[in-house]
Amino acid sequence: MSKAAELAALIGSQTALSNRNLIINGAMQVAQRGTSTSSVTAQGYHAVDRFDQNITTMGTYTISQSTTAPTDFTTSLKMDVTVADASPASGDVVAIRTKLEGLNLQQLNFGSSDAKSITLSFYVKSNKTGTYVVSSYLADAAKQWGKTYTIVSADTWERKTITWQGSSNSSVINNDSGSGMIFTWYLGAGTGRTSGSAQTDWTAYATADEAVGQTVNIADNTSNEFYITGVQLEVGEQATPFEHRSFGDELRRCQRYYVGYEGSSGNTGTFTILHCTDADDADGVIWLPTVMRAKPTIAFDGEQIVHSGGTETDCTMNNIYMNGNSLGINMDSPSTPFSSDDAAQLRITASGYFRIDAEL
Repeated sequence: MSKAAELAALIGSQTALSNRNLIINGAMQVAQRGTSTSSVTAQGYHAVDRFDQNITTMGTYTISQSTTAPTDFTTSLKMDVTVADASPASGDVVAIRTKLEGLNLQQLNFGSSDAKSITLSFYVKSNKTGTYVVSSYLADAAKQWGKTYTIVSADTWERKTITWQGSSNSSVINNDSGSGMIFTWYLGAGTGRTSGSAQTDWTAYATADEAVGQTVNIADNTSNEFYITGVQLEVGEQATPFEHRSFGDELRRCQRYYVGYEGSSGNTGTFTILHCTDADDADGVIWLPTVMRAKPTIAFDGEQIVHSGGTETDCTMNNIYMNGNSLGINMDSPSTPFSSDDAAQLRITASGYFRIDAEL
């Protein structure tokens, strides 16, 4: 596309030149949880932030942040089949998805006569050519609309563009911090998810309608792989060039949903300072880089509470109190080692972690 054509596309979309991409981490650069994991057979793993998998008994995968990428990009999300499933059961599925917060979608005016169209664009690459489905799901209205696209050439980056008309029929996206819209890229599905009717508008959700038109089963051979990057969602019917945001900007957006503190090799670092309130309780504050979407859950391992009497392990977290971008925590020791009003350090061992999760 020439520079003149790019400018015309931007003007034609009637959107701002910046902040037009409603997708977070569409260039797949942020990977707070680690860049690769193997033996994935279920939903929920994030190899890159804001994108996870929906897998129901349909193969096993290594999922990673890959350095294979099209021009102008450096990373992609890769799904690599390690255990095949060439004959999926009716309800089986393998898919990639991202969830958008309702607060960030109010300009779409869904559910009103002013509802706006949306356009999704993305780059894909796979050795498996054929017809795939990407679906948009309105979580508050329980309505969906799946559309097909085709990978034409094997092992070649291709950009796809898909437009959905705005929904004016009782499909309001709630102005809250819940899931407003979910996009799902189907890589394979059983007949129970493909045997319904193709949608031509937003329709009430039905399992059989999820992936109508999907002909590819990425799980049918361990030589199969699928890459995606450059995911952009914008208002209007015109796809514009991908909006590259700074890594710091993208990371901060991702940290609204997840913040990970990982131990590092050879180091035992202080995580925060605690105040011992009695013989077995200690309170502290975790300062977050941004306000999180909701009160998070915290998973931790390798924690140590270092105090005047020694070092405690195997502690539990009794309570979490959220106040803006700070979390108040209460740590409990299995014994009674503390002295009231003493200070203590909450540390993470080299192999430990604190994972703070407010994902949709």
